[in-house]
Amino acid sequence: MDHTAEKHEFGAEVGRLLDLVVHSLYSEREIFLRELVANAADATDRRRFEALTDKNLALPENARILIAADKAGRTLTISDSGIGMRREELIAHLGTIARSGTRAFGEQLGAAKPEERPSLIGQFGVGFYAAFMVADRVVVTSRHAGEESAWRWESEGRGGYEIAPGEREAAGTDVVLHIKADAEEYLDPARLEAIVRKWADHITVPIAILRDGKEEAANEGTALWRRPKAELSEEDATSFYRGLGNLFDKPLATLHWRAEGALEFYALLFVPASPPLFVASEERRSRVRLHVRRMFITDEAELLPPWLRFVQGVVDTEDLPLNVSREMLQATPVLARIRRAVTNRVVTELATLAKNAETYAPFWEKFGPVLKESAWDEAGDAEKAAALWRFRSTAVEGWTSFAEYVARMKPGQESIYVLGGEDAAALAHAPVLEGFRARGIEVLLGSDPIDAFWPERFDRFDGRKIRRAGAAQEELAKLPLLAEAEGTEADVGALLRAMKSALGGAVADVRATSLLAESAVMLVAAGGVDLQVQRMLRRAGRTGPEMPPVLEINPRHRLIVALAARAEAGEDIGPEASLLLDLARIGDGDSPRDPAGFARAVENALAS
Repeated sequence: MDHTAEKHEFGAEVGRLLDLVVHSLYSEREIFLRELVANAADATDRRRFEALTDKNLALPENARILIAADKAGRTLTISDSGIGMRREELIAHLGTIARSGTRAFGEQLGAAKPEERPSLIGQFGVGFYAAFMVADRVVVTSRHAGEESAWRWESEGRGGYEIAPGEREAAGTDVVLHIKADAEEYLDPARLEAIVRKWADHITVPIAILRDGKEEAANEGTALWRRPKAELSEEDATSFYRGLGNLFDKPLATLHWRAEGALEFYALLFVPASPPLFVASEERRSRVRLHVRRMFITDEAELLPPWLRFVQGVVDTEDLPLNVSREMLQATPVLARIRRAVTNRVVTELATLAKNAETYAPFWEKFGPVLKESAWDEAGDAEKAAALWRFRSTAVEGWTSFAEYVARMKPGQESIYVLGGEDAAALAHAPVLEGFRARGIEVLLGSDPIDAFWPERFDRFDGRKIRRAGAAQEELAKLPLLAEAEGTEADVGALLRAMKSALGGAVADVRATSLLAESAVMLVAAGGVDLQVQRMLRRAGRTGPEMPPVLEINPRHRLIVALAARAEAGEDIGPEASLLLDLARIGDGDSPRDPAGFARAVENALAS
């Protein structure tokens, strides 16, 4: 250091605060370059703004941010042609942590027209100090636009800094980082370009990287989402969409809007026509990119709930500081309001798509299982999301919604009835549906794995209860049978006792049911986990204590009527009881307990 220079102490508890910035404020080390580029962009925008009233401050024609690495000298330099800093500004802005020149400048913009205001970024004044994550010494040389003298600020980031006259041919600022031994990757032009492309590709100031003595452009400089909607072509939008996540299709829908008022942000979101690969992964999180004043912050802000994670795009806000960490984001009220606004807009768009059944059907077939995850939505949006759900039905062809089902409910019907299973074709013939058909009651059918789980979480729509069909016996018994379904019920008391005795612990109970009309028997869960869920968990190797099922019999079926008479006469019906239990297991999509024994029993029954 120049020992003739003025020495100053930092204007805050620099040791503790710098440690916070370097080790805690940022999750990724490469963030330092984003912060320094953001500062350079701010300075350039500020000079452009002030030149509106003072032509002497006009930017040079080649105004850009230049990033130059010197591997031999182990330095990285970020240069700009911005407004620059005077001696007192270097002391005030770099010598006092958490004091920001751009923030102070922003407070002076109240009288300016909105379209004239530069897009300022570093509102909290700590972003510059991210340089010490990769540098053990930082030298800043700056010359304020319109002045002849330049000043140099230098620090090792520990207790203080030095300031002295400097030399710079033109207005602007050079930030020179003396790179630490463990940060040599940041002297590689290819690595630097990758960081700029990731974090600062869409700021409007050109960024160049010096490579082999030549300047190469490192950013696009066009934030598509900030363009007026009428100026964004379909081709540009599709190209941007495909670049977001290696996508190859055209988006099914494009949402492009600007929110103004108490909350300001730009959004460019896409509903894909085909599921991105990550949608099916175990990491169920939204990857919509969060930008602050064009600068990329993170794609882990979870701007949409997990059940909308297939939506791609960018949200760019004016209301967050650039240097907020991911951890701090989660506790930021502004972000919570942005999430709510963006979620509402996407749900509204999907509701509009859903009005066109022809367009919505293929979308639902691809994304329906993900949308059903909204049953676990903690923000209270489950019913809004459920309006987007579609099901097969026992009453109509094609897909139908909860709302359409409610409009078709029969007088006296208390609930919406649903049945989940693993095979759509088999569901339509499930024994449990017989009692509903016999009463003209519609049941919604779901064949996605999640259909076995969501009714435990989402149990009401439009004020109506949602009930599993297999657990609706009491409600169904209150509804009248259609004339053609009426018949005489046998007295099955003796048969029930005999079957319970014969089957022992294989069943939790044997009871008569009103849910059957054509089949003799069926199985239902004896409380706890649904039978289908139990089978899925067994296949996944996640077995736990299982309760035996309940065997339900149809007192109007001719086989049950005959067995009831035999039981009343004191005959042994043990073999028949065992055979009926295996038949019920098959009807439920399971296998007989003893396939070989079941086959012999069927052969004996056919031969008798």
